[in-house]
Amino acid sequence: MTQQAILQEAALIRSDAEALEVARQLAAEFAVEAGVRDRERRLPWAELARYSASGLGGITVPREFGGAGVSLLTLSRVFRTLCAADPSLGQIPQNHFAVLEVFPLLATSAQLRFIYSEVLSGRRLGNAGPEKGKQPMQQLSTRLSREADGLYLSGQRFYSTGALFADWIPTRARDESGLTVQVLVPRHAPGVEVIDDWSSFGQRTTASGTVRFERVRVEEAQLLPVWQLADRPNLTGPISQLIQASIDAGIAEAALRDAILFVREHARPWLDSGLSRASDDPYVIQAVARLQIDLHAAQEVLDDAARTLDRLRTGEVTDAISAEASIAVAEAKVLTTEIALQASEKLFELAGSAATRARHQLDRHWRNARVHTLHDPVRWKYHAIGNYSLNGVFPARHQWN
Repeated sequence: MTQQAILQEAALIRSDAEALEVARQLAAEFAVEAGVRDRERRLPWAELARYSASGLGGITVPREFGGAGVSLLTLSRVFRTLCAADPSLGQIPQNHFAVLEVFPLLATSAQLRFIYSEVLSGRRLGNAGPEKGKQPMQQLSTRLSREADGLYLSGQRFYSTGALFADWIPTRARDESGLTVQVLVPRHAPGVEVIDDWSSFGQRTTASGTVRFERVRVEEAQLLPVWQLADRPNLTGPISQLIQASIDAGIAEAALRDAILFVREHARPWLDSGLSRASDDPYVIQAVARLQIDLHAAQEVLDDAARTLDRLRTGEVTDAISAEASIAVAEAKVLTTEIALQASEKLFELAGSAATRARHQLDRHWRNARVHTLHDPVRWKYHAIGNYSLNGVFPARHQWN
């Protein structure tokens, strides 16, 4: 099934409350076969069509352009809700929303009207991510060249979450002056090849594989001069990281939810306990309490980070404001990373060997947590937080901070 065959006109969501309610409704639907999709690596075409038709893809479009203009707190909670149901499916729109944050900073009024109209109509933005290899992530061999008859894009990218399912694929390239530009490429333009070669053991249906551009003709109107952001304080990095942390929080919520359910309904008590129910085991009770406390702490710090970003983006963004935003989100990212890994690992210790049987599909929580939390190393979040607190050093400004 292809997107062209199932795309519907999108509904218009008008408020934060409506966005959260729609997310809850979709999450209830998506959770039903999440394990099956993971096991069979069944790509979520039909589910994404439902997502697009719901109008969730347009919730951050400003109200003056016809959208709901929801808060970042609401956006974070939408991601948490969807990812607690199916984190692979929930991760797919991450770049859609991250890229939308770049447009108000660099786009012309005509570009803004165009992109907002597209997403309010249900069109999806994908991503052609970093290039594969051991070179620094910001190193680019993808090139935009100017020829007599126009502009042409050539290169190969990987970690392209959402590109397979997208209408538009944003990517970055070097122009002939060596400056970095963002190019908005039509998914089905001649010369675009999206390869479903994502083979990770977690987040299996994100289709985060390869995109190739072979002399793809592009127009000036499809370009944004993202090189200008290098020396311009902004919140695009912290907002992108907020979404990543929200995905991890959703994974953690799902893992703890399923651990509690399995202990209640399936686990047997250890013989030395003298108990008839595993849920009465004092050690299990203590461990669940610890996980619940850590999850609650991560959720609260994540919410606080979102509120901080909502407050900071209402005024002028200086170097100090950008740093404050990055550190607020880094604190949340540390906690959501750790609870996602802890909850998905502890699940098996609490539930026992029966929980490892394939039919329960509980291993997907750890696989998803382990893979997604590798998006950017949490050890560098600790470094950023400590160096800022101790030495007043601002973190580097890029899309992973």
